Amino acid sequence: MQLDGPFAAGPPADPAAAVAVLRAAVAAGVDHIDTAQYYGAVNDLIREALYPYPEQLAIVSKVAVQGGGPAESRLLRAGIADNLRSLRVGQLAAVNLRLTGDGRVDARFDDQLAALVAARDEGVIAGVGLSNVSLAQLRHAAAGTDIACVQNLFHLADRSAAPVLQECLSRGIAFVPFCPLGWPRGQENPVLRNPVVIRAAARLGVTPAQVALQWLLQLAPNVLLIPGTASQARLRDNLAAEDVTLGDEALRDLDRIG
Repeated sequence: MQLDGPFAAGPPADPAAAVAVLRAAVAAGVDHIDTAQYYGAVNDLIREALYPYPEQLAIVSKVAVQGGGPAESRLLRAGIADNLRSLRVGQLAAVNLRLTGDGRVDARFDDQLAALVAARDEGVIAGVGLSNVSLAQLRHAAAGTDIACVQNLFHLADRSAAPVLQECLSRGIAFVPFCPLGWPRGQENPVLRNPVVIRAAARLGVTPAQVALQWLLQLAPNVLLIPGTASQARLRDNLAAEDVTLGDEALRDLDRIG
């Protein structure tokens, strides 16, 4: 999302730099890229940087519709087709159904989910995912079909999706917290500007971002991170979070944030 201008708003400031970030990520061992056709030119940048794609690379996209109506299933399938075309692939590793409602289990939810299940059955996607999903919707969906991954907002300062994380853990579903470093707009970032995070980072000799990412990684083995960046320096910083050891003192302090 950061590659196509701030928060996927507007064209990339430096397309060549965005391509370089993608190539550096894969060269460093990243094997999962989160994208969406509605992120402006991001799919075009991914294709330019990485096509033909490494065999082990999983590209995961998302589709969404708003407003309801009988055409929703057709629009979701069209969204999947747009992603396939722009990325120049015959199959996506997974596609997340991005939900925009109130979390209810209803006929509309079932119809949208059925559209993705049909796409998986036809072989154009390998896995069905859910994004912005309620616990009730997750349980309902998982009772009827295999769910590959769930993307919900979750970070140190917002743990409202903790029950969804636990449900995913119990079912062996990958949990992918979006905005893991806080919402990337505005100045008052509740994660990176939190004094507890800043103090822990200073004590450990690492960055606040590394503290926040490692905290997520140590929560559960099914957590899969997608911190966005348009900078190779930030990419290296994010990847280095894997080697950070927080320790008991830091964990106690960080747990009080939520």
